[in-house]
Parts: sequence; C-alpha cells; structure tokens
Amino acid sequence: MTRILGIILICLGLLGFAVGSISFTTDETVADVGPVEVESEEQTTIPIRPVASGIALVIGAGLVYVGRKKS
Repeated sequence: MTRILGIILICLGLLGFAVGSISFTTDETVADVGPVEVESEEQTTIPIRPVASGIALVIGAGLVYVGRKKS
C-alpha cells in the first residue's frame, strides 16, 4: 500500500513540475430577466508551486523506499 501511494505522489510531483498551473473557466449568470440571460465568464488559474512538487517527489520516493524494505 505504501509503495502505491509513493508512486502516486511521485507521478503527481512530476506532473506539477511539468504543468506549472491549472486553468479553468467558470460561467456565472449575472442577470436573468425573462427570456434574456446575461452571463459572465471568469478564467481562474491555480498555480502549482515547485516546492509542493518537490515535497511530493521526496515523500513519494521515501514511501517507495519504505515499501520496498518491508517486502
């Protein structure tokens, strides 16, 4: 179980380094008057910090190492 969690963390850490940020668009209804509807689109970006990716890699490698020692 620890090896699987470690591998997942390693993959997430590498993905965080490769991508850098996640962007998505949300639609919000501003006004709804009868048949007329006014919408607003807002783009949101969530940055992925390199420190968080590095921590995920280190913890994942540690979990893989500990899982290997138990077997």
